[in-house]
Amino acid sequence: MTLPTCMRYAVDLFRQADTASSAMAPASHPPRWAIPLVAGLAAPIGLYMTFIFLGAFPFFQRHFLYAHKINTLFWHDVNKPEYWGFARNQVTPFSLDTADGESLFAWHILPLPTYLRNEDKLQAAPAGFSKDFAATESFKILHDDPKARLVICFHGNAGHVAQGFRPGSYHTLTDTSTYHVLAIDYRGFGKSTGAPNEAGLINDGTAAVDWAINVAKVPPSRIVIMGQSLGTAVTSAVAEHYAMQGIEFAGVILVAGFSNLPTLLSRYTAGGVIPVLSPMRSIPPLLRFVQSFIVDKWRSSDRLSTVVGLTRTRLRLSLIHAKNDMEIPYSETDTLFRSAASSLIGSDLDDEDFAEWKKQNTVLREDGTFVAEVKGDHDVIIREELVPYGGHNDVMLSSPVALAVMRSFGLHSEDAP
Repeated sequence: MTLPTCMRYAVDLFRQADTASSAMAPASHPPRWAIPLVAGLAAPIGLYMTFIFLGAFPFFQRHFLYAHKINTLFWHDVNKPEYWGFARNQVTPFSLDTADGESLFAWHILPLPTYLRNEDKLQAAPAGFSKDFAATESFKILHDDPKARLVICFHGNAGHVAQGFRPGSYHTLTDTSTYHVLAIDYRGFGKSTGAPNEAGLINDGTAAVDWAINVAKVPPSRIVIMGQSLGTAVTSAVAEHYAMQGIEFAGVILVAGFSNLPTLLSRYTAGGVIPVLSPMRSIPPLLRFVQSFIVDKWRSSDRLSTVVGLTRTRLRLSLIHAKNDMEIPYSETDTLFRSAASSLIGSDLDDEDFAEWKKQNTVLREDGTFVAEVKGDHDVIIREELVPYGGHNDVMLSSPVALAVMRSFGLHSEDAP
C-alpha cells in the first residue's frame, strides 16, 4: 500500500466511523478501534516525510543514495579473500590512487586456469594486502601477458568490494575463464578514503581504468568495463570519458541499470520494499519539486548516446536486466536501449514508431523475456537482454552476464584474439 493510499484510507476510516456512530456518540469522537489504526498509519507517513525532508540536504541525500557506511567490515576482513572461497593469493588486495588524492581499496583476482599454471609461486608468496602491488607475482602475471583480458567491475551502492553476492560474481567470471578481474571500492566505501559524490565516483572509475592501461599495460581493446545498479552509472560515465578521447573498450556491460537518478527515484523501492519518491507520482508538481533537490543526476541514457555517437572503430554494448527485479524496473533498461539505439540509427522516433522498430529487432521468448539486438556502422552492436530470474543482485551470478563478457571479447568468433 503506497503512502498516499494510506492517507486516503485513514481519512475514509474517520468518515465511516463518523457516519456509523452519529446516533450513538458525538461526531467529533471516532470509535476507539479507529484511533490506534490511524496512529499506526501515521507513523510510517511521519517517518517518510522525515526521510524526504532530510534528503533535501546533500549530506543526508548522499548517505541515503550511496549507503556507503552500511557494510560488514566489523566481522569480514577484506584482506583475507580466502574467506570467500578463493585460493591463497588468487586475490591480491591493494590500493590505487585517484587524480584528486583519494586512495581506493581494490582486489585483483586471477583466473583459476592462470592461477593453476603459476600455483607454486603464488602459494609461496606472502598473502594479504600488498603495499607494493607491482612487486607481486599476481601483478607480474597480468602485466607480462600480452594476451591478458581484464574485466573491471563497478559495484552498486552500499557495502564493500566483497559484500553479499559480489565475491560470487567474481567467481562466475574467473573460475573457468582466463579473465582477470579488477574490482574497486569507490571513495567512502569500505577501506577507501573520501566521501562519495557523482564527480568523485567518476574519478574513481577512470583511476581504475588508467591504472589498468598505464600501469598494468592492458590495452583498452582487451578490457571490458562492467557495472551493476549504481555501478552502471559509473560505467556509463567512464565509457563516455574515454570515448571523448577516442578510446574504445572491448565491451561495456550494464546490469540492472537505470536511465537517470531523478527518474529512477520516482520508481525505485529500496530492497524491493521501501518506496522513495514513487508515492509522489500521483502529484507531478510535488514530484518535480522534490526531484529538483537531487544533486547527483547520473544521466546514463545521455552518456550512452554520446558513447555510441563517438564510436569510430568498435563497440559492444550489452544491457542486461532481470524480469523479477523488485528494486529497479526493467523499463529503465528499455530506456537505456532506446537512447543508445536512437543514436545508432540517427533518428529520434516517437514511442509508437520506436516500439515497432524495436519489435523487428527482437526475439521474444515464451516467458515474456527477450533479446533485442541492433547493429550499425563502425562495428557497433547494442544488445538488450531481459532474463527471467536473478532479481536485482543475483542476476550478476547468471550465465547471461558471463556470456556478455565472452561476446565482448569476441570469443564466439573463430578469429578471436
